[in-house]
Amino acid sequence: MAQQGKVEGPDLAEEGVALDAFEAGIPIGGQVDGQPVVLVQTTGGIRAVSGKCTHYGGPLSKGLCVGGEIRCPWHHARFDLESGEAVGAPALDPIAVYEIEERDGRVYVTGKRPDHGDRPDPLRSPGSIVIVGSGAAGAAAAEALRRHGYEGPVALVGKEKPVDRPNLSKDYLAGTAQEDWIPLRSEEFYKEAGIDLIEAEVSRVDTAEQVVQLESGETIPYDALLLATGAEPRHIPIPGADLPHVFYLRTLADTKDIISALDGAQRAVIVGAGFIGLEVAASLRQRDVGVTVVAPEEVPLAALIGDALGRFVQDLHEEHGVDFRLGRGVNEIGQKAVTLDDGAVIPADLVVVGIGVVPRTGLADEAGLDTDKGVIVNEHLRTSDPNIWAAGDIARYPGPDSEPVRIEHWVLAERQGQTAARNMLGHDVAFKDPPFFWSQHYDIPINVTGHLGDWDDDVVVGNPSEHDVIVGYGKDGVIKAVATIYRDRENLQAERALAEDDQDQLRELFARE
Repeated sequence: MAQQGKVEGPDLAEEGVALDAFEAGIPIGGQVDGQPVVLVQTTGGIRAVSGKCTHYGGPLSKGLCVGGEIRCPWHHARFDLESGEAVGAPALDPIAVYEIEERDGRVYVTGKRPDHGDRPDPLRSPGSIVIVGSGAAGAAAAEALRRHGYEGPVALVGKEKPVDRPNLSKDYLAGTAQEDWIPLRSEEFYKEAGIDLIEAEVSRVDTAEQVVQLESGETIPYDALLLATGAEPRHIPIPGADLPHVFYLRTLADTKDIISALDGAQRAVIVGAGFIGLEVAASLRQRDVGVTVVAPEEVPLAALIGDALGRFVQDLHEEHGVDFRLGRGVNEIGQKAVTLDDGAVIPADLVVVGIGVVPRTGLADEAGLDTDKGVIVNEHLRTSDPNIWAAGDIARYPGPDSEPVRIEHWVLAERQGQTAARNMLGHDVAFKDPPFFWSQHYDIPINVTGHLGDWDDDVVVGNPSEHDVIVGYGKDGVIKAVATIYRDRENLQAERALAEDDQDQLRELFARE
């Protein structure tokens, strides 16, 4: 979990900033009483807010202002410039808002505004709301219901408490993040918010009676229901796959099991060279465990982010001692070794399998909802049952070309949960956010925005090996997604352009050098 370093920039209370220094949409960073603060010119005038993102502490001075929002450069959290509210995940807490004064051609920060005001009244108020699934979408939805003024009963039902899942394969597994960083919220938070956090498995949804049944037999009534059951790891169907030293990483318990298995371990085999598998590889190398990655592709991640970035990621891992066996599969897992499809035997004290996930649609199927490679929803994330919404990894929603898409990204799941919550309260907001995700390998971040599933041409500007690159992914001359390394503001600009379907803005990003 990265944190912002030393506060830099002018003292905005004493020195201020010249009025002619502002550039549209670009924050100006400074400090007040030793705390980071940013000033920004908007169509409504100049605004001042805290300069530190409430997600992982990213510097908002390096972010971007879009409309009435400021967006974080690291993971694209969004904050309202008037209220400071976190209006787009992954940040969930607001930032401070400051008062300003203009005099003698300069802008000064005069002090912090009082805390945020009253919550809005919902347009519609269901008698009770149940959320099934306590992952990204479910947890974000529960908070959003309260933030948008809903005062009725909210039950958040899941097998585990809400946790910061992206950290599990990254810093936490690497041993550089403390366990108290992992919960999204404390139990006290949910109590104070009036959210009934229930650790249980749901066995059935009765749409006729509008109740959710737990495995214990207990039932919970609902007037509006959100299904956010997420996905589960795809299991590998080979001999030895059920041995106790074979792991899949999805939950905090999974990660703890892997960490426990590392005691005395010298060699690990990772099956799969996707983002999760490679993040696990990086984390284990940081613990000085030898790692071999086995995967059928010739270049890791190439199908997703292209050869240039894929080869860079492979080179980066090899520089850190990872052994790749590409173009290969695993035939059998033994007690102390893995046998590949070419007969090679690779020593392994533990095996981590990362070959994708499968959406958990069982409850939706049994409830009679429309499903097809996920739970079918409309642009408002409503299912075929008017009292049920779906969000996150299970939701198959209209994409940019109105074709159904299902995407497995943390930030997207949180934002879908937030949108579904608003729609349960009668707002009828269409979900149109471009997907965004980040991956981290040995402290090198890769940020990706847009739809990566359908491209046939990529344009590379910069040099991945110098950790300074932007890559565009297109089809038929249309840019559909953008990936960057340490070009955070350009990634934010790409997100804005994709949301506005502005190809000219996107092409401009690749014409600057």
